Amino acid sequence: MDSQFLLPPLLLLLLGASVLWGQGPGPGGAEEEPPDEEIPEEDGILVLSQRNLGLALRKHRTLLVQFYAPWCGHCKALAPEYSKAAALLAAESAEARLAKVDGPAEAELTKEFAVTEYPTLKFFRDGQRTHPEEYTGPREADGIAEWLRRRLGPSATRLEDEEGAQALIDGRDVVVIGFFQDLQDDDVATFLALAQDALDMTFGLTDQPKLFQKFGLTKDTVVLFKKFDEGRADFPVDEELGLDQGDLSHFLLMHSMHLVTEFNSQTSPKIFAARILNHLLLFVNQTLAPHQELLVGFGEAAPLFRGQVLFVVVDVGADNGHVLQYFGLKAEEAPTLRFINIETTKKYAPADGGPVTAASVTTFCHAVLGGHIKPYLLSQEVPPDWDQRLVKTLVGKNFEQVAFDETKNVFIKFYAPWCTHCKDMAAAWEVLAEKYKDHEDIIIAELDATANELEAFPVHGFPTLKYFPAGPGRKVIEYKSTRDLETFSKFLDNGGKLPVEEPAGEPTAPDPETPANSTMEPKEEL
Repeated sequence: MDSQFLLPPLLLLLLGASVLWGQGPGPGGAEEEPPDEEIPEEDGILVLSQRNLGLALRKHRTLLVQFYAPWCGHCKALAPEYSKAAALLAAESAEARLAKVDGPAEAELTKEFAVTEYPTLKFFRDGQRTHPEEYTGPREADGIAEWLRRRLGPSATRLEDEEGAQALIDGRDVVVIGFFQDLQDDDVATFLALAQDALDMTFGLTDQPKLFQKFGLTKDTVVLFKKFDEGRADFPVDEELGLDQGDLSHFLLMHSMHLVTEFNSQTSPKIFAARILNHLLLFVNQTLAPHQELLVGFGEAAPLFRGQVLFVVVDVGADNGHVLQYFGLKAEEAPTLRFINIETTKKYAPADGGPVTAASVTTFCHAVLGGHIKPYLLSQEVPPDWDQRLVKTLVGKNFEQVAFDETKNVFIKFYAPWCTHCKDMAAAWEVLAEKYKDHEDIIIAELDATANELEAFPVHGFPTLKYFPAGPGRKVIEYKSTRDLETFSKFLDNGGKLPVEEPAGEPTAPDPETPANSTMEPKEEL
């Protein structure tokens, strides 16, 4: 998926009260639309343009607007969920409406609202055109609807008595209650602001002394109640510094997760958003009783490393082949442990491969954290015909030999098999190799970076293109321009740089896609 850049909203000049209520032209200077104009709809979504945006802002107090491009794959994936969210809100008679703008067709609007990638969603409130809120919520229907609900009404339930508090706690697996002696305090505003975006938790707040007493509290505290592990976690409010939203967010995210989390499509976003860089993975086959028994010892070791190491179980019998591939494992190698730091992407394996027990898991974690185990690098075997095709096949074991051959100029595509951008440019890469097949000093090659790791060249996005010029010095040039035959050819013919007439400083190719375990939201650059 593509890299996400959350840009701050553009602070436009206030052009009078008419603009404030969406009645006048924005910076683009479009004429005011007729007041009785009907706004077209598609699948319950308002279709907006420069002509009718002002009318939409006047008619709808709250409006979520998606800027999309017809060619954008991520926009196409979002479209059905966006329509479902509109239907959910309509069924509740919610006042919020969902809308969309064709970005390429409405260039003035994309410029006005600083849209630089697709899809981009912005939330407009009270007809204000100049300060839309950037949408940072989920990309599925229920999440979109819940994000809007928490902006339309209170994000936390006011609790007055023990019965109400207990009902709230009993109703969900994870409930967060803010106990504040003064509900007008700034800390309460911080708490409610966080509750707007923590959509997978239910929030309440109270100032009632009897509830402080019931839950054993004497000072302002945020308490997370959960139906697993310790059952409760307290976050006292600092009396001098107040409530820090970032610290509270991290605390809630960490304690709302099970000590041991099973990896699947529902839990993976929380796993990678937890801001815990070290992950310990136990690969097991959940259909086998001996494997299931290992979960006990694995779980017993987890409390010692809470906040430092995230304990994750990966079922090799489920749809987790991509995880196995990422660690260079096969299903039949389970049960086994792997440790990874997701910032450095360094991977570690136990030295002895012994049984998985609470003691062995603890020892392994301490060994990795103490720097006593070296990371391992993935590499496939060198194919016998690696140099027989026009595009040469590189793996970890022959990369150095080929890339740093001082007699060759080597142009390498680092790719991922699942990457759509890689697939899109595959034909151009083949034609490029055909074009230069008779140039003995030029090699066009590719390397599957999901199956082959290079310590000196970590790859974080796909495709990544690097040029290794002939000669001493192990020089490396990263290619960042248009991914087509003509530009590739100019780059090669000019010795690893583009001629001066090429425009500089403008992103002409989509950003590389990031791996599936990234926390970034998918977007495509203009």
